[in-house]
Amino acid sequence: MEKIFLLLCLIIIITSSSINVDARHHISKKTKSKKVNNAPSPIEGSVNEPSPLPSPVSPPVSPVSSPSSNVVPSDPSYGGGPTLNPEEDCIFDVMEYGAVGDGTTDDTEAFVAAWKAACQVESAVLLAPADRIFMITSTIFYGPCKPGLEFRVNGVLMTPEGPDCWPKKDSTRQWIVFYKLDNMTFTGTGTIEGNGEKWWELPCKPHRGPNGSTLPGPCDSPSMIRFFMSSNLTVRGLRIQNSPMFHMKFDGCEGVLIDQLSISSPKLSPNTDGIHIENTKSVGIYNSVIANGDDCISIGPGCSNVEIEAVTCGPSHGISIGSLGVHNSQACVSNITVRNAIIRDSDNGVRIKTWQGGSGSVTGLSFDTIQMENVRNCIIIDQYYCLSKGCRNETSAVSVGDISYRNIK
Repeated sequence: MEKIFLLLCLIIIITSSSINVDARHHISKKTKSKKVNNAPSPIEGSVNEPSPLPSPVSPPVSPVSSPSSNVVPSDPSYGGGPTLNPEEDCIFDVMEYGAVGDGTTDDTEAFVAAWKAACQVESAVLLAPADRIFMITSTIFYGPCKPGLEFRVNGVLMTPEGPDCWPKKDSTRQWIVFYKLDNMTFTGTGTIEGNGEKWWELPCKPHRGPNGSTLPGPCDSPSMIRFFMSSNLTVRGLRIQNSPMFHMKFDGCEGVLIDQLSISSPKLSPNTDGIHIENTKSVGIYNSVIANGDDCISIGPGCSNVEIEAVTCGPSHGISIGSLGVHNSQACVSNITVRNAIIRDSDNGVRIKTWQGGSGSVTGLSFDTIQMENVRNCIIIDQYYCLSKGCRNETSAVSVGDISYRNIK
């Protein structure tokens, strides 16, 4: 009887052990399956991109040292864009969203899809990788997005080649628009190519050609990059070239830092302003080289607290405040500083231009330590700006005062 009891106990122990082993095995399989199913869809960390590469644009040689701290000269204060940690931040590579990057395939949908995904993640990076050429059509990248979003172009991002290739459904006034964003960075080691040659030939507004001739063009031509109704923006390190019209515009923005840009178009390319700002406050433009066929930097109505330093212009039409007061409108510009700049091979140096019949004011302008080489009109204040011979004599004008020029050579 005692032997039978011991045998029964042994059977119970063995059975219990087997049940525990099966239970542990089941739990282990379930846990592993759950981990795989919850893996994030965007790529975590770096995608062949361990860290931001050095900017391709070296700061220009300026008459004196560049600013000790490239910050926006007045509020709102901000940190100038996110500091990336490749092991922690999400990188949304457009190749993972269907981009081809062969220079002929339309990659617009891939960029839009990557943007929508990155927009939902704090400190995310939308990456257009190096050694690829991405062609996209006219696109608006909408906000608001999570703070710290970076649009990083390390390859080439380009427009369709000329008006004949421009989709009929797309606006011919703009190409890339960033709308309603806060704390966003547009950067990279790559090139933004505008393919502007065929746009410059369109038969509309006349412009100066070789040997004193007059050439037609352009008509309704797109500006390349526009930031609209946005704040706390950083644009750094890119090469932007051959725009059909303005290379970069800021409209209705506040808190803009522009640093180490290279902007270039041929001397005779019409209306290819380098950087244009209007209705925008608290702007810093630093350490950049701009060569184009129109104003190097143009400042329109509604701008205040703008600092331009260590910028090289030319060939160009110089740095212009205006034109202001067109069609009897009101225009106000205040607190603009240009210092430690070089302007060469240009029609104008530093210019203020207002239309007759306007109202408002231009005040608090300082031009300090500017080297000019081969510049036709070094300093101009023109309150009779007119694009035709039939401008009427008006009795009102935009008021101009509190302007200083120091150390202009």
